[in-house]
Amino acid sequence: MSDMHDDGFEDDGDDGPGGAFTDDELGTDLLEEELRQAAAILDPVPAELRRIAVDAFALRDLDARVAELTFDSLVDAIPVRGAADPPRMLTFQADEVTVDVEVTADGMIGQVLPPGPARIEVLSGPRAPAPLTADELGRFTGEAPPSGPFALRLRTGGGVVVTEWLRA
Repeated sequence: MSDMHDDGFEDDGDDGPGGAFTDDELGTDLLEEELRQAAAILDPVPAELRRIAVDAFALRDLDARVAELTFDSLVDAIPVRGAADPPRMLTFQADEVTVDVEVTADGMIGQVLPPGPARIEVLSGPRAPAPLTADELGRFTGEAPPSGPFALRLRTGGGVVVTEWLRA
């Protein structure tokens, strides 16, 4: 009996990584492409959202180390009884660099550890970064609280550190 498929092609017996696609894989690829086309027609990405995404991608710094969120008072702290609007406390860690930030309705204050001068930018999507300066003890303040998603970019003597993006 011949090793012919219904499509008229002969089976060479090699279905490994370099072999032919199976009918299931081909069907999945076609289905995925059809779903992408339908979503583009029925529920397109708004132009403003696409522009914000492109701008956010442009903000990346390939040489920067990412500081991970290690403490968030919204998640990790026990609520204080009677506190109407407690400040949000955040701690970010990247190797030997720690950034403590307190976000309130009046603005933000923070400290970079180990202490030392640093230039800090508050990144908030398509808007121009808000520049802050940390003093020789690593302390910094910002007048306006971030609205919407934000991240901090720190330029210290040890390089560039960027925090994870959070929503204020």
